[in-house]
Amino acid sequence: MENLMHTIRKFNRFELKYLLTLQQAERFKSVLSRYLSPDEYGDSRGQYTLSSLYYDSPDYRCYWEKVDGIRFRRKLRIRQYETGAALTADTPVFVEIKQRVDRATQKRRALLPYWQALQLCDQRQMPEQVAPENQAFLEEVYAYLWRYNLRPAGIVRYQRQAFIGTTYDIGLRVTFDTFLTGQTNPLRLEAPPSELSLLNPNLTIMEIKVNERIPIWLTALIAAQNMQLIRISKYCRSIEVLGLGTNRPATFSIPIAINY
Repeated sequence: MENLMHTIRKFNRFELKYLLTLQQAERFKSVLSRYLSPDEYGDSRGQYTLSSLYYDSPDYRCYWEKVDGIRFRRKLRIRQYETGAALTADTPVFVEIKQRVDRATQKRRALLPYWQALQLCDQRQMPEQVAPENQAFLEEVYAYLWRYNLRPAGIVRYQRQAFIGTTYDIGLRVTFDTFLTGQTNPLRLEAPPSELSLLNPNLTIMEIKVNERIPIWLTALIAAQNMQLIRISKYCRSIEVLGLGTNRPATFSIPIAINY
């Protein structure tokens, strides 16, 4: 995974989300397997576990931007793709900004040792040695942290099963996220995981991610299953379940959209 993740630093795509029962998801996967392949960077079924430490302002600006449907919005996180090994200071993690620009989702990220990611995001210190291709992005993160006084706000963990398009559906990705949990104490990725569930354990969030348009066969499959689009954010869900972000910011300005 590490070599591939080093090369992919920017994603620009459209995301569609659906809420399914586990039984519905299994029926859907059985058909998907005719067209897509399990993500090779998971196990034999394309499964792996994700942990994300999200950052927000003291008045939960990022949360409210999502709730209010602001057309240009961003959120910052440190993301770990778990391997079963203990998280150490030198474990590679991603510092990511996920940005919404109208209907498109853009994700930019840089791979750093965990200690450097914390140095940047918690202590607001730029790493002394940065790969040239990461310099502009990390400077954006640094400015973003200072501008909105971002600090650790919540951790979301879940299991993901991912399927990817083959030759005829390049860029297509379908994921199923289950066993979502959230925590606010302690706000460290190396801490033991919380058992606070964010969703009914019989439910999974299915996400369809495409670069341009959904293949006709997949559109037909969604229609046949009578699936309905939903608006859901794992981070926002964690804030709501944990009872945070209840007071709307007194002042609110639209962030500047940044395109690369």
